[in-house]
Amino acid sequence: MSGVQNIIVSKEENGQRLDRWLGKKGVPFFLVHKFCRSGQLRIDGKRAKADVRLVEGQNVRVPPYTPKDSTPHKGPVKLSEKDRAYIKSLVIYDDGQIIALNKPSGLATQGGTNMKQHVDRLLVGLADKDGIKPHLVHRLDKGTSGIMVVAKNQKCHEGLVLLFSDHNIEREYQALVMKTKLAAGAAIETTLGRHPQNRLKMAADVKQGKRAKTFYKVLENLPTCTHVSCTLETGRTHQIRVHMSQMLQAPILMDPLYGSPKDHLNRLPAQVSSYLKDYPHPLLHARKLGFIHPITKEELLFEKEPPEVFAHTLELLRSLS
Repeated sequence: MSGVQNIIVSKEENGQRLDRWLGKKGVPFFLVHKFCRSGQLRIDGKRAKADVRLVEGQNVRVPPYTPKDSTPHKGPVKLSEKDRAYIKSLVIYDDGQIIALNKPSGLATQGGTNMKQHVDRLLVGLADKDGIKPHLVHRLDKGTSGIMVVAKNQKCHEGLVLLFSDHNIEREYQALVMKTKLAAGAAIETTLGRHPQNRLKMAADVKQGKRAKTFYKVLENLPTCTHVSCTLETGRTHQIRVHMSQMLQAPILMDPLYGSPKDHLNRLPAQVSSYLKDYPHPLLHARKLGFIHPITKEELLFEKEPPEVFAHTLELLRSLS
């Protein structure tokens, strides 16, 4: 494990990106981004962004870390054959460098307290024969279904993280929102950060928030609800959920954090309310993900239609129109 490092930017290093600069010095790429997100990586005592350009003479403070970039997985995780079969059933693409998954709602991307099953843990089941575990590149909320990608080696991981951080990704979501008579479509641009009173939530236009931009388009007007498509220019935590609920007063149907499922059920037609009464997740689906393969430079586009609960709810609402 390395100790705290204080590194001074040289004249020759002036203008380099922080993440690439530290990568050349042996700091794993994914750790640079992790440290930046948590505020542990500092430049002249201030929080740093991974894509910031360095200036000669700056003092970069790197916290202690244990390199994990390309080492075999040595953790205590042991998957059952059932778990291995489950994660493999979610794979829609695997070229040996990139894996695309169709994540179901209810499956978390990463673990938390007492959480025994999540994508990061299940990736052990997709490890290569030498034991190297695929790397997460981005996240979907536990309740959000749809497409996500992981990298099977460090070089591919670095390339994908750069694509996401530079917003060179095509992303389209679909949702059912609790509002009618929305404008046909618009761009929503705010800053996004932690809610000042509730640390579990995010909020628009808060101090020290990051720029967030969502484009939405009405696909269909339905009883009580609107079927919308959302494309992202940025990819902040809970971005669509906050923008729809806070900026448009159109919370996503059954969203327990940014809406009120009890109120939603009371307002929905009885047939739809009865069908959704025990459903615990927002009706939000990551339908499309496209990008240029960081290694082969091939154009990749993955698409998956919303899952059964979304599709059947849509069908019920259409039948009542």
